[in-house]
Amino acid sequence: MNFSLYIAKRYLFSKSSNNAINIMTIIAASGTIIASAALFVVLSGFAGLKEFSLRFSSLVDPDLKAIPIQGKSLSLSEKQLEALNNIDAIASYSKIIEERAIVQFDQKQQIITLKGVDANYKKVTSIDSMIMYGRWLENGTSQIVSGGGISNALSFGVLDMTKSLTISVPKPGKGQITSVKGAFNTIKVFNIGVFNINEALNYDYIYADIETVKQLLNYNDNQVSALEFKLQPNADKTQVSEALQTILGTNIQIKNRSQLNDALYKMLNTENVAVYLIFTLVIIIALFNVIGALIMMILDKKESLHTLFNLGATTKDIRRIFFLQGSLMTILGGLIGLILGFVIVFLQQQFSLVMIIPSEPYPVVLKTINFILVLVTITILGLLASKLASQRITKHLVKSN
Repeated sequence: MNFSLYIAKRYLFSKSSNNAINIMTIIAASGTIIASAALFVVLSGFAGLKEFSLRFSSLVDPDLKAIPIQGKSLSLSEKQLEALNNIDAIASYSKIIEERAIVQFDQKQQIITLKGVDANYKKVTSIDSMIMYGRWLENGTSQIVSGGGISNALSFGVLDMTKSLTISVPKPGKGQITSVKGAFNTIKVFNIGVFNINEALNYDYIYADIETVKQLLNYNDNQVSALEFKLQPNADKTQVSEALQTILGTNIQIKNRSQLNDALYKMLNTENVAVYLIFTLVIIIALFNVIGALIMMILDKKESLHTLFNLGATTKDIRRIFFLQGSLMTILGGLIGLILGFVIVFLQQQFSLVMIIPSEPYPVVLKTINFILVLVTITILGLLASKLASQRITKHLVKSN
């Protein structure tokens, strides 16, 4: 192996007498460097986009959320509330009532999701930091905070106490509706704030005081739609989930933040895998140059191979020379490409070379897993390409002169 490695390094770093082979080797090495650097940069970019996409939703998503498996609401007993208060790992929790409703303003209307929250909601999430205009609602009032998309669609502003909005929900019950007017529970509310989180929430959500929503939906005092929890920094989510399940019962499911955004996580992960596969294909195409360069070098070194064979080298030893040469070329090219990719990503982080919008740089994140993934990919594919090229060497080839 030492003999084969020594010859392989000599062939790799020495120039050939044939200038065309030198050019092909440079092209093959450059292709490997560029492909590995591109893969690392793209993976870092998608990691940044993932964090960017989840940054705002994480501000309004709790660490854990308890929701009923069946039906729209759950009832809490005093014993359950006392048990929840005794869990040290829970920093705070908020009672939630959520329902689809119709909001009307100035002859315009839109179907929205009405979310009633209590005073603890600001401790569970950072919703108040997402207020774009106005302020967060005061509990015990008929105030609401709406998404910017709803505000624009219905053309209402903030802090205008002379113009109220109407929120309606169908009355519960069975039987034929005899009057449209009598089929809905309705309340008058005033918008005092507009939030900006993401497009989905901005066009769908309106926040109100939980007591207002209870009155609208005719809920009992102990009846809620969900419970949202903020955990202590070092809390074990799995253990807390199990404790909550024991307290609330089997009819309740506990979801963590990733489960609450499972569709978004699946979409981002699918896109990440798709981009990885596409750029892996680019690497495979680049490695065809490596195969071509190795085959050309085998033909160019035919006389030297014949000499090595006569000196006692076996066909297997000679194949190993070019296998190691190709492997070294791709691994070194991959390492140089990783360094180049790291420099590009680092410069983007420090100096914001590429901008999404004038005020927002393109997000990139350096992750160890991306280093490992690129290096493993280029190594495996490089070994396969080198193996394929080295199989071109036969006993007939090295014996003939």
